[in-house]
Order: sequence, then structure tokens, then C-alpha cells
Amino acid sequence: MSDQDKPRVKEINISQEMKTSFLDYAMSVIVSRALPDVRDGLKPVHRRILYAMNELGMTAEKAYKKSARIVGEVIGKYHPHGDSAVYETMVRMAQDFSYRYMLVDGHGNFGSIDGDSAAAMRYTEAKMSKISMELVRDINKDTINYQENYDGSEMEPVVLPARFPNLLVNGTSGIAVGMATNIPPHHLGEVIDGVLALSKNPEITNSELMEHIPGPDFPTGAEIVGISGIRRAYETGKGSITIRAKAEIEDRNGKPWIIVNEIPYQVNKARLIEKIAELVRDKKIDGITDLRDESDRNGMRIVIECRRDINANVLLNNLYKQTALQTSFGINMLALVNGQPKVLALKEVLYHYLEHQRDVIRRRTIFELKKAEARAHILEGLRIALDHIDEIIALIRGSQTTDIAREGLMEKFELSRDQAQAILDMRLQRLTGLERDKIESEYAELIAKIKELKEILADDEKLLDIIREELTDIRDRFNDERRTAITIGEDSLEDEDLIPRQNVVITLSHNGYIKRIPVSTYRSQKRGGRGIQGMGTHDDDFVRHLFITNSHDHLLFFSNKGKVYRLKGYEIPALSRTAKGIPIINLLQIDQDEYISTVIPIEEFKEDKFLFFMTNEGVVKRTNLQAFANIRRGGLFAINLRENDELHAVRLTDGNKEIIAGTRKGMSIRFHETDVRFMGRTATGVKGVALQEDDQVVGMDIIEEGHDVLIVTEKGFGKRTPIDEYRVQSRGGKGIKTCNITEKNGNLISLKVVSDDNDIMVITTSGVIIRMHVSEISQTGRITQGVRLIRVGEDEHVSTVARVNIADEEDDLIEDGDEKEAIDIDAVEELSQEKDLTTDPAAEEQSIAELDDDAEEKE
Repeated sequence: MSDQDKPRVKEINISQEMKTSFLDYAMSVIVSRALPDVRDGLKPVHRRILYAMNELGMTAEKAYKKSARIVGEVIGKYHPHGDSAVYETMVRMAQDFSYRYMLVDGHGNFGSIDGDSAAAMRYTEAKMSKISMELVRDINKDTINYQENYDGSEMEPVVLPARFPNLLVNGTSGIAVGMATNIPPHHLGEVIDGVLALSKNPEITNSELMEHIPGPDFPTGAEIVGISGIRRAYETGKGSITIRAKAEIEDRNGKPWIIVNEIPYQVNKARLIEKIAELVRDKKIDGITDLRDESDRNGMRIVIECRRDINANVLLNNLYKQTALQTSFGINMLALVNGQPKVLALKEVLYHYLEHQRDVIRRRTIFELKKAEARAHILEGLRIALDHIDEIIALIRGSQTTDIAREGLMEKFELSRDQAQAILDMRLQRLTGLERDKIESEYAELIAKIKELKEILADDEKLLDIIREELTDIRDRFNDERRTAITIGEDSLEDEDLIPRQNVVITLSHNGYIKRIPVSTYRSQKRGGRGIQGMGTHDDDFVRHLFITNSHDHLLFFSNKGKVYRLKGYEIPALSRTAKGIPIINLLQIDQDEYISTVIPIEEFKEDKFLFFMTNEGVVKRTNLQAFANIRRGGLFAINLRENDELHAVRLTDGNKEIIAGTRKGMSIRFHETDVRFMGRTATGVKGVALQEDDQVVGMDIIEEGHDVLIVTEKGFGKRTPIDEYRVQSRGGKGIKTCNITEKNGNLISLKVVSDDNDIMVITTSGVIIRMHVSEISQTGRITQGVRLIRVGEDEHVSTVARVNIADEEDDLIEDGDEKEAIDIDAVEELSQEKDLTTDPAAEEQSIAELDDDAEEKE
């Protein structure tokens, strides 16, 4: 029976065929299309694009070439799929909002964050980016394996050398059959630090690795709310994190504006704005009067104007809940390990990458060793030739053919075929003395290099040192600032146990910008010095509060309107010393004409603790601390203020303290807190000091035995006076004089109780802050003017004074007995470089003013 007569229909079991065909398809999608390799972090299409560009010579230092040329090369040789799939992949690799570190340097229209598509491939141009060159570095040194392409006509790499951990650095997403991967991008420097830490300590845990890699770092910035999802993903390979847009609330002509500068990763800005507009149109969100996109090439800016009567903080929270200003990112760290899909924890990802680098460096070293040995072998032959040059020339001249000459050289001088051929190929100029020296020098260098390469192959620690050195070099060349902040949100209570306890300094500016910084940011300086630069504030801004606390303490924020709010220390964003902070209105629901007058850190709400209040008009009140244990997010009223009065200060006491207060006109009063009966949370209080006309309270503190009273005036004068010179009086009197107020020293600006264990920071309205030891300040009588502490210009004055406990910083403590210290500050934190604030040491020690003979104590 001929082939034509044979039946062409073959009967098969359709169930078995479907199963077999689907499994083949599924494995093809999993291995050859949708999932990245754990070693280079690339899916096949990405790898093929980069390899094709490298082979075409479209490297970072060369000129741009048409994208269509790259796509044609890829689909023609390596990737037998549609050109649109290849081009769209390349487009994403060139988008700064899609890739944390772009692997393709695009020239032309490559799309936008608004969802605009890229121009056609015939219009755009591209080449490899500088950092993508590190993925293919050493690829020609036998560092990786190759495989046949789809038709067997070309060879393509199985994996790239990947000299940096690209899987975590740029992340990836892909949907296979029955599984999917979604790995977020990370900060290059942090990931490399994690690899270095693992290389030094193979037993390191995921928690310890998180000290180096705190979380993802998205190209679009924004904020990650909470760390429990990050920790879960790093420990198990799966987790979910919440990403929230970065927004600031500004006051423009009495109307609050919400300014959005960064949006979550993979959020379409145009659709986000459309969604907000829909919510306003459908009346699901009320209070927005205008919405516009002011983004340009310099950055993103979405402006949301609000009605005057709207609490912008509440409105912003509603936007977070109802729009893509807040999204979830499901982490699934699935990658191919030895060709098999596997969900990986953070340490496993870094381990497999480190093992890949071991293999790459080992194979590169073997390649370079073979190359060096081959060259040394040739040089050994040339050295023999130079030593017997006359005999060799005679042998060659006497040979009829090249083959005879080669065989003669090999036989007579015991040379290899390669050595003999090299001698035959040698030019006559190599016979000069200079050329002979070059051969000897090159040979000596090669022998040393061969020795070094063999030592590397024999010593795993030396091989690791090379990996560390090269990774460090890449980190130093390509590292940048982290873009995505990691914050603690109000819905992340489960994160508290994961947050380390540490001591911090928290500052809050006049315009409402708050931050936390390390406790030892400011170092001591000599009295009368120039000071250092504090937080980077606006020209019209200055710091109002600075205090030391623990990251897990409760912070009670008392406003000038008599309300109290509460946060945890770790809820304050951690920023650098020169950063201005974030608006406090983003954390607390305070009104537009309200500001924070005092902040007190509380470890726990005890029954035997009390809060002592004093207003600008001298009204005082004492309330049990437990009355403030439960505070709503929107705050509570802490004191009922009289008309035109504001809350000046609040102090934490044990119920048996003496209080001292100072006024702007230089008066003071000392009385026992038991003179003030216990009152409820919303009580108004009673008179604490009788004020003269145009006078107000400028300082209130608690008396401590053996301490001094420190006063500072507007023009930079100050003094210490023993506490015993202030006798105890009854509350409600006019008090006694504490300072001789003159035109030279100005009105009183601050009164504090201090000891030799304290430092003080004097801050001026021009932005200068200086720190000095209390012991350096002269101790004088109660009604003297004092000595100069800091020189101030004609258009500036001292804003206020902060007290810092030295023991807190040196011993890493924040407690003084059972009480915490709250420091009130009215100060600019911006250094004026054009002011010379040094003083004459001799003049500093001399009292500026004598006793006022006519001074009288007044009750």
C-alpha cells in the first residue's frame, strides 16, 4: 500500500490529547514566557531584547537607533511572537514610571503616566541604558550558558550575567498558567547591601535582612503604609502592602488646598483625576471646589481646592478610601529556580542571586586563567626564540615550506604547535631590545596574574571579596535617594510590635511641619558661638516644639485652642536634620487657625500623674492624666478657654510639685500646685498669676530642688538664679521681679528650671540655633539683666529657648525619674550664613547690668 493510500486520519483519545497539549502549553508559558529567572530577574523577552541590542552594538555610549530595527532583530532571531508584544515590552523598559532603574534609554515618545501609548516603533529610537550594561557585562567571557534559538540557526543566552540583583531592583509581574508573579521594585543600594550582608553572614535571618532592605521602593514614590505586609512577604514570599499617595495640605487665601505630588505605582493619573471628578459629580464626596492637573516635566502636581468650611484632612482620608490615591499591591515572589517555578522568601532570592554571581565570577576567572595561560605559553616560545634567534633563522631559511619549518622548530626546541606558529608569525621588529623587554615584562605580569587567578579559584572567600567589591562599585555608581517612604498608618496597629524601640527628637515648626530625627543630632557648642543649621524651613517658618521621646510613647498634642490630640512616636515620619518635615494637618485633624502649643510624651496613663495647665492670661488648671487616656482621632477639649485667651503650656506632674511662671514684663510667681484643686477635663481653671496691662505668661515650669531658674530675653541676654531666691507665694498674686527689663536686653522671652546636667538651645527668628551647657551661663541675682548668650542683629531677636537633658543623650535614656520632658520652642531652624555671632569671651563673663537699687518685690 502506497503512502497515498494510507488513511490520513489518526484516531486518538481526545481527553489524553487535551491533557498532554495543555500541559505542554502551560509549561511553555511558565518557563519560556511569563516568569522571570531568579538569577537575572528577566523574562525571556526582556533578556532577548537586551541581548539583541548588545549584539547590535546599541550600547549606552553609542548613538540611538530606530526601535523598529531592534524589534526586527529580536523577532527575527530570538522571539517568534508579535512585534507589538516585543515593542510594548521595550517601551516599558524605557519608562521612568514603570521601571525603578530603566534598562532601555529611549529617545522620543515612550508614553506617559496618564496612559498615553508610545509612538510607533518607526518613530522612536533607543539604546541600552548605562545600568543595563551591567546585566550583560562579562557575557563574552564564558560566564553563562547558551541555547539554540527557536529554529536552531542562532544561539541565545539561557541567563545574563546580571552583575546587580535585577529581580528585586526592578521587580516584575507576569501571569502564567495557574500561577502569577508580582515582585515590586526595590532600591538598588539597599538590595546590594542585603547581598553584601548575606555574603558575610550566611546565617542571617529575613528580619536582619530587613535592616538593609526595609521595603519596596517604587519609581513613582508615594508611601507604603505599615510594615507587617512587607515582613510577611519577605518571610513567606507572599504578602500585601498598602500604597498611599503623598499629599500636602496648604492654606491658600483661607481655603485649604490638597496638593498631590506622588501617586501609587501603576496608577493612571488621568483616570485617577476622572474618578475624583465622578465622585464629586455624584455627590459621593463633598467640599471640592476645583480639581486640576498642574503636572509638567518637572514633576507631578494634582491640585484639589476645598471649600473654606471643609476639614481638608478628613476629605483627604475619604479620597484615600474611595479612589486610587490609596491602593494595595499584592506581592508574590514567584520565580524560576533551575527551571522550576518557586515562591521565594527574601533570603532565598538573595541566596540564589549570590550563587549565580559565584558561578559567573568562577567561570570568568577560569576563562581569564585559560587566556592568560595560553598567552604565557606563547610568550615562553617567543622567549626561547629570542634566546636562539640565529639557529631559528637558519632553520627557517633552510626549510622549503612553512609546515617543514614548524615541524623543525617543534622538534629541535621542544615547542608546541602554537608556539612554533607564533615564532613563524613573529615580525622582525620583535628582535629589538625594547621589544624583548616588553615580552619579558608581559610574561612576568602574566605569571603573577595566573598565580592570582588560581588563588581565587582555590579560595572561596577571595571569590566573595571580588563579588563584594564589584557590587559595591555598582552601588556607588548608580545609587540614588529612596523615593518611597515607609510610614505607620492609623490602620496598622498590628505593626507596633515590629517597630524597634528607639529614642528620637521630634520637632514641630510654626507652619505645622513635623518630623523625627536621631537624638544626638545637635552637638554642644561654646556659649556665644555661631550655631548650626537646623531643619530646612521656609523663610517665614520656625520651629515651635522640640522634645526627646521614645518611638513607642504616646504623644499628647495640646493646641492653643485648648484641644488635645494623640499620636504614637513612630507615627511621626523619620526625616533628615535639614528636611522641613510633613504638615501636621496630615496627621492631626486640627483647624486652620489652630496650632500646637505643647507636646508631652507619655509612656503610660497612671492614676498618680497629673497635667498642669497655664494659659497666656495666667489661668491655671490641674487634671488627672487618666482623663486623657482615650482620645478620639479628631481630638478632645482639654481646657475651656475664656475669650481671647490661649493655652500657653502644659506640664506633667506627680500632684505634689511647685510651679514657677514668668511673664513678658519680667515678673515671676512660685506657688504649690496643691493650691489648685482637681478639675475635670473641660473645666476653665482659676487665676494663677495677676498680670499687668499688656503682659502675658512667657514661661511655666516645675520647681526641682538644687536647680536654678534660667531666664532669657529677646535680645540674647540670660542668667541663672538659685531657686531659693524665689520664695513661695499664694497663687493669684502679681509675683516678684525676676529680671530687670531694659531697652538693652528686651522683654522676657523664656523662663525655665535647669540644672548643670542640662544643655540649652537658644534660637533666633533669623534661623540661628546654638547649643550650650547651662554651667557656662553666669549665675547672678534675681533682678539683674544677665549676660549675653548670643548676639542678635537689629532685625532679629531670640524666639525661645529649649532645654536638653545631657543624660538622656549620653545614656540613651528619655526618662527623668518617672517624668518626661516637654520642650516648647519658638524658633527658626535655618542657618544664616552671613551673620557672625561670635562674642568676646571676656565680655561674656562680665555682668552687663548691675543690681537695680530701686527694684521692689511686689506681691
